Amino acid sequence: MKTHQNVTPRQELLAERSLATALAALRTPEECRAFLRDLCTPAELQAMADRWAVVECLRRGLPYREIHRLTGVSVTTIGRVARFLAAGNGGYATAVRHLEESRENG
Repeated sequence: MKTHQNVTPRQELLAERSLATALAALRTPEECRAFLRDLCTPAELQAMADRWAVVECLRRGLPYREIHRLTGVSVTTIGRVARFLAAGNGGYATAVRHLEESRENG
């Protein structure tokens, strides 16, 4: 992770929390998409979309090489997503759970 020379770890944490709060305040997928397109470069947005696509493939039990063939994502990135899905901060799992719950209720 990139560090700033004149920013304390606490300031970095507060900036990250502020960003997360802004994302959580968005109400629709369209609002979130507009925000992400303003915030990220096309390459950054594509990288995040690719990782999210990998999550679904991993949950379906596809082998890494098949995921690579389907998505074009490197096997190294697929492995990283798999590690974080299994033992990361819980973000992927929480998002998947919420999406599943909304499909069941909606």
